[in-house]
Amino acid sequence: MRYAICFTPSAGNPLALAAASWLGRNVFSGLPVEHPSLRGIGLHEIAFHTALPRRFGFHATFKAPFRLSHGATEAAFLNDLMLFADRMDPVLLQGLRVGRIGDVYGLILDRPCPAVDHLAASIVQVFDGFRAPLSEAEIERRNPDRLSAPQFSNLNRWGHPYVMDEFRFHMSLTGPLLGRDFARIEEAMKIHFDPALVEPIVIDHLALFVEAEPGAPFQVHSLHPLGRIANRRIA
Repeated sequence: MRYAICFTPSAGNPLALAAASWLGRNVFSGLPVEHPSLRGIGLHEIAFHTALPRRFGFHATFKAPFRLSHGATEAAFLNDLMLFADRMDPVLLQGLRVGRIGDVYGLILDRPCPAVDHLAASIVQVFDGFRAPLSEAEIERRNPDRLSAPQFSNLNRWGHPYVMDEFRFHMSLTGPLLGRDFARIEEAMKIHFDPALVEPIVIDHLALFVEAEPGAPFQVHSLHPLGRIANRRIA
């Protein structure tokens, strides 16, 4: 079992519904969802380009997937996550839009957001005691030779290269694309997602994701509202 601390909109949110359709899977129920019919891109193309993010589900990662450390229990982890969420304030995400990071598309912020950076860094630090050390195979899968010095340091210290100063809020929606397809697929994605992004998105809870076994799809386990003591079990 692996766990990840993330953000994903609540199940009925228009953005969550748009993302489930685009990716072809509902991250709450785990059930398949029909892809949208969009001008300029076929259903088979959407299915192909979303294969990688479909397994992980629609989310922004704060604490990357990890196994519990020796002696740690799920009950203790859940209790600490609930208490942590109660102490943190919701974060308004202004300027969330369809955009590209390298050759991958997703939802990104068009301006810095110190509040979300602080939230992400706090989660990485507070819950690192629950994280089992990476195996050599897990380190190699991160292609350490391709990482910058700060990213390599993060990988060894925190178990993931893109944390702290290297963190960039994003919600992946495709795998790697060819440059010749960028404009066409971006236009289709904007048509599909822009109506769900008219109203600002608020991070008002943390989502605990679980991978039941290696290679299994990630699914929402529970939501932990920020700023109030409450916990709603999803699965």
